[in-house]
Amino acid sequence: MSKPWLAQYEAGVPAEINPGEYNSLVDLLDQAFREHARRDIAAFMEVRWTFAQVDEMSRALAAWLQAQGLSKGARVALMMPNVPQYVVAIAAVLRAGYVVVNVNPLYTPRELEHQLKDSGAEAIIILENFAVTLQDVIARTSVKHVVLASMGDMLPGLKGPLVNFVVRHVKKMVPAFSLPNGGPIKVTTFKKALSQGASGKYTRPTLTPNDVAFLQYTGGTTGVSKGATLLHSNVVANILQNEAWFKPELAKLGNQPLVAVCALPLYHIFSLTVCYFMGARMGSMNVLIPNPRDLPGVIKTLGNYRVNQFPAVNTLFNALANHPDFAKLDFSGLKVSMGGGMAVQQATAEKWRKVTGCAIVEGYGLSETSPVATANRLDNTDFNGSIGYPLPSTEVAILDDDGKHLAFGEPGEICIRGPQVMAGYWQRPDETVKVMTADGFFRTGDIGVMDANGQTKIVDRKKDMILVSGFNVYPTEVEQVVSLHPGVLECAAVGVPDEKAGEAVKVFIVRKDPTLTEASVAEFCKEQLTGYKRPKYIEFRNDLPKTNVGKILRRELRDEKKVS
Repeated sequence: MSKPWLAQYEAGVPAEINPGEYNSLVDLLDQAFREHARRDIAAFMEVRWTFAQVDEMSRALAAWLQAQGLSKGARVALMMPNVPQYVVAIAAVLRAGYVVVNVNPLYTPRELEHQLKDSGAEAIIILENFAVTLQDVIARTSVKHVVLASMGDMLPGLKGPLVNFVVRHVKKMVPAFSLPNGGPIKVTTFKKALSQGASGKYTRPTLTPNDVAFLQYTGGTTGVSKGATLLHSNVVANILQNEAWFKPELAKLGNQPLVAVCALPLYHIFSLTVCYFMGARMGSMNVLIPNPRDLPGVIKTLGNYRVNQFPAVNTLFNALANHPDFAKLDFSGLKVSMGGGMAVQQATAEKWRKVTGCAIVEGYGLSETSPVATANRLDNTDFNGSIGYPLPSTEVAILDDDGKHLAFGEPGEICIRGPQVMAGYWQRPDETVKVMTADGFFRTGDIGVMDANGQTKIVDRKKDMILVSGFNVYPTEVEQVVSLHPGVLECAAVGVPDEKAGEAVKVFIVRKDPTLTEASVAEFCKEQLTGYKRPKYIEFRNDLPKTNVGKILRRELRDEKKVS
């Protein structure tokens, strides 16, 4: 197929990457630990850890895991927010020859049980704050080994015990729990596992590009949560693709150690690949943010660093840009602000650039693509509402329901082919066949159009489309318009039943201006949208339902019975 996007690449970005540069992520990590040994890899609570320290600790934890008798390819779940133990644990599980199963620590017992059962996880490394959730389900899973981490485990001197005391007894952030310990289930602490592993034997596994590295579970917003099977080769490819895309801009900063904000949780594939692995490859330091919803805390933390990279979702960019204290920070080193996970809205992009002087560059990807598939050029300073161009070694096609390639400008399903595309859904061949074409394209479920230059715009997800009197209305378009109203902080548009039109547009709004009225919004939409696209119902809310990474859950709003 033709690749018109190649002519649009920034100077220095190659058409192809060499995914065979590493046999596995372990090779990549070993090289990073060796080459960047003296650099800092992570910062948390004003403490920093070097690559050499994480190398030593992850090797010790890997040795401990191997000593438990787990077979190569065993699944090990990680259930933590962005704490330094996570940085160690990811490397340890992979270096032991096992498969990482990332778990959202805010899962309910039902959600956790599903993921542990589905993955067949035999071990879990979990922050004690969330152990009460595990307590409820562990007996019904295959988990036999629990490594229990505490918030202050890796903090030096008296700071660690002090943080643990405050977290447990002052802030009361650790609900009482009682995990079974004895018989088939063994519980140990993170510190004890490190100590025992340090004096144990570590055996470097023999891994191939086709070995499984991650079971990355989809958010479940489109049905039952499924594990995207990501091979070592998939994630290696995406690291190299992102590095190739980022390098021309980041090179302008020289060979200095770069600082990245790691506010997106590491269990999210965007953060995992772009912050953790690309950071390791490039010798960057990640500033770990355990709770990005604590805006004053985030801003206070960022004040301690000269940040160069800031990957985030629209909601976090928007919340920070509208916080008065954020504007007081030093943004002189900020070179890349990359938006993903959901559509970046024009109002957010303009506000962020005004406050920081750095444009948000929108990218696009999914768990199934490790994740990044497309991105705008990093030297792009104007908001264009597109998801950009396919990354090196990536092909994007717009297909109809029969798999036919559509012409430029025609809306169809965005489909992706490249070395970062998953091997399939874990133990779900029936689900895998639904999303893969015969010639290797992954069907994303997103509707988009591509122009003659190879630039793609998302129109919307198939199931989010609203059908008004036979006309397609795409919520993203409505949200983009409504969000431009100066009195709107954030919004979400959904379809609700309507006797005359079949469906009508309803918009939920969080006000920026407390005096904002329905009439004002309606008049604004009248100027911006054709009749059938205008919201018939407008409802103001104090907040909108979101996933833990800040993605607005339209489904929850759509499923509400009340219309007005």
